[in-house]
Parts: sequence; structure tokens; C-alpha cells
Amino acid sequence: METFTLVSMSILLGVLVRWGVSFNSYSGAGKPPMFGDYEAQRHWQEVTYNLPIQEWYFNTTDNDLNYWGLDYPPLTAFHSLLCAHVAKLINPEWVKLLGSRGYESPAHKLFMRATVLAADLLVYIPAVVLYCCNLTNGSTNKKVGTLLCILLYPGLILIDYGHFQYNGLSLGLTLWGVLGLGLGWDALGSLAFSLALNYKQMELYHALPFFCYLLGKCARQGLTGRGLFSLVKIAVTVLVTFALCWLPFLSNPEQALQVLRRIFPVARGLFEDKVANAWCSLNVLIKIRSILSSDSQFYLSFTVTLLAITPSSLKLLKTPTFWQFKLALVNSSLAFFLFSYQVHEKSILLAALPVCLLLNDLPLVAIYFLQVSTFSMLPLLLKDGLLMPYAVTSLAFLVFSTHLLSALERCTEAQLRLEGYHRLAAWLPACLPRLDLARIIRRKFYTSLLLMVGLSVASVALPPPAGLPDLFPVLVSTFSFLHFLGTFIYFNIVQLSTPQGKQKTM
Repeated sequence: METFTLVSMSILLGVLVRWGVSFNSYSGAGKPPMFGDYEAQRHWQEVTYNLPIQEWYFNTTDNDLNYWGLDYPPLTAFHSLLCAHVAKLINPEWVKLLGSRGYESPAHKLFMRATVLAADLLVYIPAVVLYCCNLTNGSTNKKVGTLLCILLYPGLILIDYGHFQYNGLSLGLTLWGVLGLGLGWDALGSLAFSLALNYKQMELYHALPFFCYLLGKCARQGLTGRGLFSLVKIAVTVLVTFALCWLPFLSNPEQALQVLRRIFPVARGLFEDKVANAWCSLNVLIKIRSILSSDSQFYLSFTVTLLAITPSSLKLLKTPTFWQFKLALVNSSLAFFLFSYQVHEKSILLAALPVCLLLNDLPLVAIYFLQVSTFSMLPLLLKDGLLMPYAVTSLAFLVFSTHLLSALERCTEAQLRLEGYHRLAAWLPACLPRLDLARIIRRKFYTSLLLMVGLSVASVALPPPAGLPDLFPVLVSTFSFLHFLGTFIYFNIVQLSTPQGKQKTM
């Protein structure tokens, strides 16, 4: 009964914070002609409700793809259609074809916010609860503390309930996939992750760890007996799930190809805005987009991303434990965010999810990363008028997480799992000096917090120099990139240096 009460209170607090943020501004509010992501989600409801499915992804008189055309997989479109049916029952004006563009009213805002919360209550929050109760080590208080910290992660709350998106739905489906694999329900886990992929194509950031873990596990069981049966069952589950999601588009090859062209828009370029990845940061010094052709940029990013994810994936394939799987999810998603093609600042949420799953194992590093991940989206949040929610939720998360998870006390080198660095230093004394890494990480944590506060205040209070209008967004993205790169190196060291006999099961 006590556990149920604590879990219920954590869920209630998470819901209240979400609903509190939802009363603030949103992307593109009152800013015609394109408005913002809020209008994009509303427009997809309009399109899917009023047009035949064959026209959803095509440019027509009634569907101008230059005005927030659908560019996500079919499950997103079906979700929009479901929301549209509810909207039609409440107020037909909300989804009126061509006549509802830019529709803004308090009642509609309440409806749209409620659809995000409903998705969280049905998909994301139950998955978090089950993960923390079943796949997290420690006392009941520690599990509930981890649950509350995950639910209070500000990055996801600010983007879904402030900026306005449905990231909780795709991340929730992915978490159901993780939960399935962690509990040994590999086919159900594969089903859930296949649904996540069919909701948002960016879930490809997590695809290779799922593939390598399941393949490695089946190989260990023997690919001529039980392992082969498991592999076939998983493959059939994935193929049937994809076939059902894509069924309306498979009758005509051109339909399917058009959907693929929309969800993988290579022509958009290497990166957008001031995103905290390698290419945007390097572009400050070397104008990559001016030097290289679009094709060369694509092949360069593909090659570097492939090289970055290979060590982690091979380690997981060889040692398919759940601990290795969680670390590989972090390393794969960070590699994609740092080095892949056409990355948005909001894509850092894909790396934040697996880091949240390590809050109980590596609290200081996880909290450190999650704070920086929220900070990296500061220019977008300021553009949407979300300064106060950003400040309040970031501070609340920092206070709750460091206290509930004893993060500042659990940061010895053994607890940070940095023994591997010292083994490497012993082999390569000329290249790697012996360092007190635990002390260095603690000092960096405090220093980074101060710098994030300083840059946040400067971004709001100080006008940029006349010749450098993007100074503060560039400083934010470069600062965040360096931290993400350091986190990527750290988690690779932890994963690759874990001895075979010391694998964690949870």
C-alpha cells in the first residue's frame, strides 16, 4: 500500500507539472503565415480527416506540402486521424478543410494539450512506472525516486507541453520495447519498438541496439535450434507489424515511395538551425555546407555515424546483456545526434530517454547530461516564450534528482564505472595520464551549472553584438556539443571496458 501511494503521488506530481507547463505559450502562437509545430499537428488532423488516405502524402490542391505537409510515418498520420475524429465531435471548425489554418482559441488549445496528456497517461507514464518497479535495482524509495526524476525530466515536458509535439508517444513505445526485452518478452518488445519506428522515423537512433541485442541473444541460444525459432518469431512479428502499418500504401508502389520520400527528406541539408552536434559546431570554423556538395555531406555524415556506432554495436552483439543494451542505446542515439544527417535540436530527446534509464545506475552523469540536454534547446524555448517554465522545471529537476538519487555522494570512480580508463592508462601511459576522474567530473558538473546559468541569463538580458546576431545560440550549441561529445566518450568507455564477468543484469 505504501509503494502504491508513493507511485501514485509521483505520477500525480508529474501530471501536474505537465499540465502547468501547458498553460504557457506554444510554437508559432499568433505568428502567421506558418505559425509553428502546434499548427503542424492541428493541420495533420485537418488533412487526415478530410482527404482520402491516398492523398495524405501527395501535393494536391487541398494538400499543400509546403504548408506543414505530413513528413512522419503512417502511425503518426493514423494518430492524427484519431485526434481529428474527437476534434470534429467537439467543434468541426477545428478540422475544417482549408478554413482552419492557423486556428487558435482557448478551447482548442485545451483540447490539443489534453491529447498530449492522454498519450502520456496511456503510453509513456505506464511504461516508466513498470520499468522503475521491475527493472531498477534498490529499495522501494530508490525506485520511486527514479520514477519521479524520469517523470520530471524537463526537456521532454517543455517540448511536448510547451513547444508542442507528441514525443512522449514514440518514446513511450520505445520504452515499452525496452521493458519487453528486459523482462524476456522479446517478441512483444519488438512489436512495441516497431510501432515506435512507424510513429517517428527518428527512432532509427535506437534501432541498431535492438537489432544487435536480439540477434546476439538468439545466437547465444543457438541458430540451429531454440535461437532460430526465437529469431524467426521476432522477424515475423516485425514484418507483420510493418505490413499492417503500411498496408494502405502498399497497393501502389508509388504511394509507398512517396511516403519514404516525405519521411527521409535528404534535400533539406546536413543540419538545421544551431543544433548542438558536430557538423553545426564545426561549421562555425569551417563552412561545410559551402565546401561540400549535398551528396558529399550525406556520405560524410553516414560514414562518420557508422564508424561511431560500430564499437558499441559489436560489443552488444558479442555480449547481449540488458546492461550492455541500455549503454548501447545511449551510445547509438548520441552517435546519431552528433554525426548523422538532418538533425534537429529536439532530437536530443532520443538520447535523453536511455540516459533516464540509467539514472539509478549512474546518477551524477545522467543528471549532468539531462540538464545539458534541456539547456541545449534554450534558443528554441526562448523563441516559444518558455523562459519561466524552463527555469522552474530545470531547477526542480536538479534539486529533486540530486537529493533523491544521492547523486553527489555516489560518484566515486568505482560508482562511475571508470576503472576501464585506468586499465587503458596502464597500457598506454604515454598517451593517457593518471587522473582523479571522479573529482574532475564533480568539478565539471558544478562549473557547467554555473556556465549554463550565465549563458541563460545573457541570452535573455544582453543584446548580441551588431556583427554577431547569433552569438548566444552558437555559444549554447557549442557548449552543449562539447558536453555531448564528452558524454559519448564516457559511455563508450563504460560499455567497452566492462569485463565479461562483471555484466549487470539490470
